[in-house]
Amino acid sequence: MPTFGMSPEWLLDGNGEPIADALVLSHPDQLDRLAAACPEAAHTGVLGGDPCFDRILAALPRRDAFRRAFGVRSGQRLLVLNSTWNPTSLFGDGGPDDVLPLLLSRLPELPLDEYRVAVVLHPNVWHGHGPGQVRLWLDGARRAGVTLVDPVADWRQALVAADAVLGDFGSVSYYAAALGTPVLLAATGPSVLDDGSQVAAFVRAAPKLDPYAALGPQLAELIAEGEVPSGPAELTTSDPGGSAGLLRSLCYRLLGLPEPPGPALLDPLPLPAHQPPAVTAPVRVLTRVPDRTGADGVVEVRRYAAARYEPAGAGDAHLVVHEDTLDPGRLALADVIVRHGGADDPRLGPPSAWAEQTLARHRSCTLAVQVTGPGSCTVRHRSGAVLELAGAFDGIDPAAAASALLAAGPAPGMLTVRSGGTDHRVTVTRTGPAA
Repeated sequence: MPTFGMSPEWLLDGNGEPIADALVLSHPDQLDRLAAACPEAAHTGVLGGDPCFDRILAALPRRDAFRRAFGVRSGQRLLVLNSTWNPTSLFGDGGPDDVLPLLLSRLPELPLDEYRVAVVLHPNVWHGHGPGQVRLWLDGARRAGVTLVDPVADWRQALVAADAVLGDFGSVSYYAAALGTPVLLAATGPSVLDDGSQVAAFVRAAPKLDPYAALGPQLAELIAEGEVPSGPAELTTSDPGGSAGLLRSLCYRLLGLPEPPGPALLDPLPLPAHQPPAVTAPVRVLTRVPDRTGADGVVEVRRYAAARYEPAGAGDAHLVVHEDTLDPGRLALADVIVRHGGADDPRLGPPSAWAEQTLARHRSCTLAVQVTGPGSCTVRHRSGAVLELAGAFDGIDPAAAASALLAAGPAPGMLTVRSGGTDHRVTVTRTGPAA
């Protein structure tokens, strides 16, 4: 199989001469592969490191900020689902081994408060199919809280923030492994990879997804073991952090000009815009009060967006439906109805008034909840009690706190919501009397 980018048809002109004065490679291993694939161009190979990877390395100290930007709360794990651009990629047609439809249907198995999911697709996927088609294909996942990451501006920040990566043989998976992030492969591209390449070696060593088994246990095992093939960390770059200097020296040498003084620098990765999850699919919730006599009213909460089945486990189940649900008929079945908007948003009116109207309109509903901020919400109970819930900025989702309140009862005080393996303290303040 010809080596992509290194075979004679890529590197030589019609007279068999190299078309480039310098071919920049990131690692000595690639120099050896160049010599084997196209010996006529071997003398043009120059080590220049990897500026993309260097920008990622420089951004590692900002990981917490990137996680907050992607709406990852404390106790959550960020899963980055990615695909390269190829017919055999995860987002390709897949042939008889196409696992993407099954994989997308399994994402709702992941509890909302334990996993945050972001999707990184190669820019050519967006260009080839068009943004509208891509968003349509992933519409169900987006309504369940999955975020589509900008394929040019923000994918590196998502990698820095990730706890695990689920993808294919593309560069995003390889960079993730180079960072030491656990990677689970759902498409391996055996027909398009050179068996002797570093990517093929990584693909052979990386753990593989079982699309017919439950997704949650596979991810939990992947993260707990934390084992990553060593190849990517060793072979991604010849000079970690040094690519800017190497490339600047090469460019000025080719130009025949003296190199300017001072260090050569790369632009830092910018902080992405805040992208909290937008869950408008119906959410099935399982709550359990382990000790009703305990202090601070501990309530365990597990939530599943767009779940196909009732949650498994001990506790009481209820249904939460967003006001912007795709199927308005689900509102008639809801135990809790939610909407999002600031208390001072003139388009929405007072939260308590909306909540009163909602409960009057939907007689099966017990709680009407307006999430007014990242750590606050206004709740009206069918008993007439109006309460404000407030918690830590990066802690519990206010909608999850409202589900805990449904289980504990509409009483003011402190509420401890246990979700995602973390205890979150929520203050409950009564702002209106019960009827």
